[in-house]
Amino acid sequence: MTKDWRDDAAYAHFKSLDLSGMAWECLRRNSDYRADYPQLREGQKSLAAWGLRFPG
Repeated sequence: MTKDWRDDAAYAHFKSLDLSGMAWECLRRNSDYRADYPQLREGQKSLAAWGLRFPG
């Protein structure tokens, strides 16, 4: 993450996030998720393990 966590302006967009947007912001900052991402993308790990689900 390249943003300065002490700079309020760097996080102004948080005010407009809905629940799923906030969840995504938290998830994408998780180092374990980032490590698993290549396997998730290839279908080698379950998205459900991270609480992800998609309607349809």
